[in-house]
Amino acid sequence: MAMARSGDLIIPILGTPAAVGLARTLADARLRKWDYFHLIDDALLIISELVTNATRQTPNEEIRFRLSRESSGALIAVWDSSPAVPAPKPAFELSLDDLECSEENYDANGGWGLCIVQTLAARCGLTRDPGGGKWIWARLDC
Repeated sequence: MAMARSGDLIIPILGTPAAVGLARTLADARLRKWDYFHLIDDALLIISELVTNATRQTPNEEIRFRLSRESSGALIAVWDSSPAVPAPKPAFELSLDDLECSEENYDANGGWGLCIVQTLAARCGLTRDPGGGKWIWARLDC
C-alpha cells in the first residue's frame, strides 16, 4: 500500500455493527470535500461491504479504515487482524427465483459483497500487512 498523504482518512474502528455507519459517514464527508461527488455511491457501497466483512472476521476487535485520494480517483482499504483470506462466491446470473425470500431465510442470501466490490472497483485486492493481518482494498477511478 502507498504511503499516507495529507488529507487521507485513516482511522481505527472497533469491529461492531456501528463501524459500517461510522466509516460511511466519514467517507461521505471526505469525498464531498474532495469534490468526488461522482464516486460517492459506489464508494459507500464498497465501504459497507469491506467494513462488514472485517467486522465479521474480527468481531469486537480493532479494524482500520483508510480512504485516500489518488490522482486517478480514490483508494478504499480496510485492515483486520484475521489471517483468513476472503473468497468471493462464484459469479453466475442470479434471478429472484434463486433467492430464498421467506421471512425466516431472507438474511441468508448474503455473501455477495466481494462480487459487488469487484464489479464496482477499477481494481481490488488483498495485501498482507507485515505487522499481521491483511488489507482488503479497492480503487475507484474518476
